[in-house]
Amino acid sequence: MHGAKKIRRKIRYTLVYRFVQFLIFISRLMPRVAWLKFCGFLGKVAYVFASQTRKLTQRHLTLAFKKEKSAAEIKKLSRQTFEYLGKNAGDILRASGTVHTLADLEEFLVVHGYENYEVAQQKGKGVIFLTAHLGAFDLQVTTMALRGLNPNIIGTPLKDERLNDLLWDYRNKHGAIAIERGRETFRMIKILKSGGSVALLIDQDTKVKSRFVNFFGMPAATPVGATVLAMKTGATVVPTYIYLGSDWKQHMHILPEIAINVTGDDESDMVYNTQILTSFIEQQIRKHPEQWVWMHERWKTKPGEEIA
Repeated sequence: MHGAKKIRRKIRYTLVYRFVQFLIFISRLMPRVAWLKFCGFLGKVAYVFASQTRKLTQRHLTLAFKKEKSAAEIKKLSRQTFEYLGKNAGDILRASGTVHTLADLEEFLVVHGYENYEVAQQKGKGVIFLTAHLGAFDLQVTTMALRGLNPNIIGTPLKDERLNDLLWDYRNKHGAIAIERGRETFRMIKILKSGGSVALLIDQDTKVKSRFVNFFGMPAATPVGATVLAMKTGATVVPTYIYLGSDWKQHMHILPEIAINVTGDDESDMVYNTQILTSFIEQQIRKHPEQWVWMHERWKTKPGEEIA
């Protein structure tokens, strides 16, 4: 029974891998906006057929917005989530085959507030880019890399080695450095102390050191890596986010640094600062709720189950 399940999983991943390769190929043959509309259509199709994922999305949206939105509004927002997931994923896939220079990227991506990074970088203590799984978030790493920042991006490896290699190769393509989540802590400290940059996403419930903080009014186990690195190194935390606008442009925002509070009580500081960072992320998700990954089980871990 176990062997049959393993074979089915291997077949499924092979089909997904081939499909992704096919999408990357045809994305180069279509004008970008037409391609994004097609990917949005695929997202709508997925909404109809991916019943389990659809139910998760609606459940999580209800948890987050039950006091603010009606059932009809939540259902509409869940459909939009699938549509925008298709569009943003499509933009990332297309970029992997069509973006070779900063000029290529700037044809469809606008950066707002780059001077905020420059101010932080001048401090010479390293920069932690704090971001989230909002919009075409991987394009932020592409932007940083093509601007010569050589960002180190921390991420969770995919279960299929071929898909993981595809993602890692894309992230490393222009000078970014992909690092597996939960490892290379000393390397990251060294990078920051030498004035380098690290990009971290802390908006998912993952099997890393976490603390419970408030997220959409509910306690959520949240990775504390960004806070711990900032406390240990004195690096500047610079928040960023990206979204697909109504003008069909990707808009990446780099905001002024978020000050880290250090009192000497490491545990209290860790929780306090992680809450500050999480509250910022929630603010950005509220601006563009249709472009966050609501199918992720953000509130899965219960108190006492988190990794200390």
